[in-house]
Amino acid sequence: MRTFTYYPGCTLRTKAKDLDRYARACAKALDISLEEPEEWQCCGGVYTTAHDEIATKLSAVRTLNSAKEKNTPLVTVCSACHNVIKQTNYDISHDAETASKVNNYMQLETPYLGETVVYHYLEMLRDVVGFDELAKKVTDPLTGKKIAAYYGCLLLRPSKALAMDDPENPHIIEDLIRAIGAEPVIYAQRNECCGGYMTMEDRSSAVKRSTAVVTSAAEMGADMIITACPLCLYNLKKNSQTELPVYYFTEVLAEALGVKEDS
Repeated sequence: MRTFTYYPGCTLRTKAKDLDRYARACAKALDISLEEPEEWQCCGGVYTTAHDEIATKLSAVRTLNSAKEKNTPLVTVCSACHNVIKQTNYDISHDAETASKVNNYMQLETPYLGETVVYHYLEMLRDVVGFDELAKKVTDPLTGKKIAAYYGCLLLRPSKALAMDDPENPHIIEDLIRAIGAEPVIYAQRNECCGGYMTMEDRSSAVKRSTAVVTSAAEMGADMIITACPLCLYNLKKNSQTELPVYYFTEVLAEALGVKEDS
């Protein structure tokens, strides 16, 4: 059994419980142990780009250092959490001034210098499990289903720090869709913004963007959309004026692995 430190994040404890519970169920089916850091804190939700802003990054550093102390990689599943933690780790690894300020705050016995390997759950499936091996464990393939992958903004960008896939022409989720027996649908809006946090102050803009995404997928024949982002799922379900089912990728994976009802 392979062990990872697993950072769930706040939203997976409230509005995105399905993203979390299906991730855990699938990991168990794939012989992977997910261990939460003790007393983890909110990652901050949005990465602060100000170079001299350190305090808001410390909760992410605590999580990263916890994984380092356990000598395990760190895996996240929420797009926003992954974005914050991966960017924090990248800055510490590539900027000596940032690393110095962080460690002055943290006062760790051993400085944290970006040693932890950070995976998004999708990367773990691709790079650790392997999509070919995953396909062998599928018990209930989603044969005949046409599934549109929705990446959104945070999963791929900034590409230098996230380094998950080609930000303009990604394929990691499409490869997952093939592994579970379904047909991926390629559509123009799959890595464009859904409106994000604009829904809080200018819902009409979020409605416009979300409708464009869902309409684009529907026009290409998709039966459903899958995503890794709780905010994206909210916008695509609540703000789109085009109806199409939207699920977390972990839910369709759990269905294919035959663990959805047990999760």
